[in-house]
Amino acid sequence: MTLTAAARYAAMCLLLLAWSVTALAGPTPTDDQRQAASEVAESLQYGHYADVDLDDDWSKRAFQRLLDVLDDQRAYLLQRDVDNFSDLETSLDDAVKSGALDRVYAFYSHYQDRVEARLQWLVDKVDQGVDYAYTSNERLALDREDSPWAGSEGALDELWNKRLENAALTLFLSDQSPEEIQKTLHDRYANQLNRVRQTNAEDVLVLLMAAVTGTIDPHTEYFSPQQSESFDIQMRLSLEGIGALLQSDGEYVKVSSLVPGGPADKSGALQPADRIVAVGQNEDGDMVNVVGMRLDEVVDLIRGPKGSTVRLDIIPAKAVDVTRTHTIRITRDTVKLEDQAAHSRVEEIQRDGTTHKIGIITVPAFYVDFDAWQAGESDYRSTTRDVAKEIDKLKAQNVEGIVLDLRNDGGGALQEANSMIGLFIDRGPTVQVRDAGGRINLYGDTDAGVAYEGPLAVLVNRLSASASEIFAGAIQDYGRGLVVGSRTFGKGTVQTLTDLSHGQIKLTRAKFYRISGESTQHRGVEPDILFPSLIDPDEIGESALDNALPWDRVRPVQYRLYGEPWRYLEALQDRHEQRIANDPDFVYLEKQAQLSKRLRDQQTSISLNKEQRQREMDAQETEQLALENQRRRALGMEPLDHWTDAREQDETSSNDQTDTSDQSSGSGSGSGSGSGSGKDDANAEDANPTDRAELQETSQILLDYIQLKSNG
Repeated sequence: MTLTAAARYAAMCLLLLAWSVTALAGPTPTDDQRQAASEVAESLQYGHYADVDLDDDWSKRAFQRLLDVLDDQRAYLLQRDVDNFSDLETSLDDAVKSGALDRVYAFYSHYQDRVEARLQWLVDKVDQGVDYAYTSNERLALDREDSPWAGSEGALDELWNKRLENAALTLFLSDQSPEEIQKTLHDRYANQLNRVRQTNAEDVLVLLMAAVTGTIDPHTEYFSPQQSESFDIQMRLSLEGIGALLQSDGEYVKVSSLVPGGPADKSGALQPADRIVAVGQNEDGDMVNVVGMRLDEVVDLIRGPKGSTVRLDIIPAKAVDVTRTHTIRITRDTVKLEDQAAHSRVEEIQRDGTTHKIGIITVPAFYVDFDAWQAGESDYRSTTRDVAKEIDKLKAQNVEGIVLDLRNDGGGALQEANSMIGLFIDRGPTVQVRDAGGRINLYGDTDAGVAYEGPLAVLVNRLSASASEIFAGAIQDYGRGLVVGSRTFGKGTVQTLTDLSHGQIKLTRAKFYRISGESTQHRGVEPDILFPSLIDPDEIGESALDNALPWDRVRPVQYRLYGEPWRYLEALQDRHEQRIANDPDFVYLEKQAQLSKRLRDQQTSISLNKEQRQREMDAQETEQLALENQRRRALGMEPLDHWTDAREQDETSSNDQTDTSDQSSGSGSGSGSGSGSGKDDANAEDANPTDRAELQETSQILLDYIQLKSNG
């Protein structure tokens, strides 16, 4: 062997040794984690609703899912990294079933090396000075999920140079000085680096299981022992926080829904699809940047003792540019049943010189006091009991019809959906539930008599889910009333929580079906009269989730019809369209929905040129401001100077009209949001004019229905 060859051989040995030491230094699976993986595999194969076969075809999907879990923006791994572990495409199924996870953990260790090296590269680059001129004509793609893997370190360097310049430009346009920009970015990447270095074997198992279960359906999840404890606390709603359910959205953490009656819900400060950029404690705590932070760590930052304040720097859902962040303050508290209680009021409509009264019952959640119920107490609280009381109140006021407002009601107890339907029908089936074996259980109302037999409408939106969809679907199928609003969430599956030897698994075990035989899964409930919606169905809803189980149907059951609302739909639609053509809030709703979709479709990349970026941002916000001011002028309100003022005014209005002294929530828990109104305070509904407009128009539609029926 020549001296040169020997030197090369020695260098190669050193490289191999260095890689081996790095791999060995990474997390390795414990016996408990190996056993947990095997039990998850067994649960999926023999307990899941779907027909799950963990074979080589599944393995390929799971490996791709793992790549997406680890690096969905194709920003860390190279093509050769993926190729070097491509054996997992056909062996991941065997690894999970047997618990032989060493190769998977080795892959994670290699990925972690890449991430650590890249973050260190960023820290070093920032420390050298952030001196961009922001004059280039380059653009940064916003979504690289479908991009090919980079072929070289140089290609990733180019990508990250753009990302770094964009991060700096975002802060520059937010009026940070060069010194502040450098500190912010240094802290961001240094904190991310510290967190990555703290990754342990349990974290790797959770990521792996997220890929494994995520190939089956979005609601099947593995919980580590620590996560199981947190989940139990959330389900008891005793966790102190702000009352928001969060989910990962690329590098951001996004609000998916709000707990009914919780601080975030009542304050009006936070909305579904808002993205959280930073979290600060109380009034003087440093704002911790959470871009790129793990979801559980963000949740931990937002949680805190009752009565304390958390500050959130957010990108509002309607914002068209991530530079437009906005700081909000929410006081933490704990969830109480009474904060979710149904409540009612009367809507008065002037028509043809006559005052008509329509009752409104807001149902924030399908709840029941399980402890009191199981203890045999006769006066336990439940949605059905509270709604029955509100019906009696409204009947005493001689209302002509009742609107049940289920907007933002994320569901709850199935028994309550079943029993609440019974308030409006005289015995009969309410919902079908099919298990993995194809067996169908039929639930129904067995109590004779009804609490209310008059005209009825159900108002729903995209955040009406699960039990809300069962209720709305049954009312529609029975012809018992009208369903009005926007298409519902589409969650028609049932999950159960099962203990494993190490952690727990939440497993989809059954599916809901309407008495007509149609599933509520994926498609949701289609209203009879459709309202425009500002909630993007591509962002929120079952159809927006990867690998959601498909819509299907079973045989319908026999049931009686209470009416035929469909006979009047054409006339109702005509009257509705004529009425809203000149309604400022509905015109705004429709145009804002169209504008938001167009802007989302257009903005696939952002400019790294500050002048061009500012022009694009100004043009978009000018359109939104013009639309907002068109609505305000039509309502006799003062126009705004800046589009971002609209949300601040909404928050001020909500805070002024809502008592926050005894609110409750559980950060990271709950599945929906209330209407934002105080329990018996009609004025609180005005905090959101578009919400108010929807209620008023639903009342008008119900009155149309009453009059059309009376005319035959």
